[in-house]
Amino acid sequence: MGALIEVNGLEVYAYHGVLPEEKIIGQPFVFDIRLTLEECSGCRSDRVEDTVDYGEVVEVICATATSRSYNLLEALARTVADAIMENFPVDRAEVRVRKPRPPIPRRLESVGVAVEVAR
Repeated sequence: MGALIEVNGLEVYAYHGVLPEEKIIGQPFVFDIRLTLEECSGCRSDRVEDTVDYGEVVEVICATATSRSYNLLEALARTVADAIMENFPVDRAEVRVRKPRPPIPRRLESVGVAVEVAR
């Protein structure tokens, strides 16, 4: 029995972007994460030790997103996905990251990218 674990709308303030002011002033980034477990013992045991603790996933996302500055959302998303794969027994990780207020002189909700990695 498999499981899908989601973390949605995680806001992290960081200093990513191509423009110099993005690296100085910073801005919020919003993460949506989907983790696939082909086998999930926790589904039957009801023990957090038998699954992926999403609280720990959130901490890895925050630590990774604030450890250095990236020019591209693509690089940020891939680094977060890789960190999740390295730290948790998941079969697939999809990471979406959005900028709610990108430095674009047009009215829009957000810009973002998604990457998916699998074992």
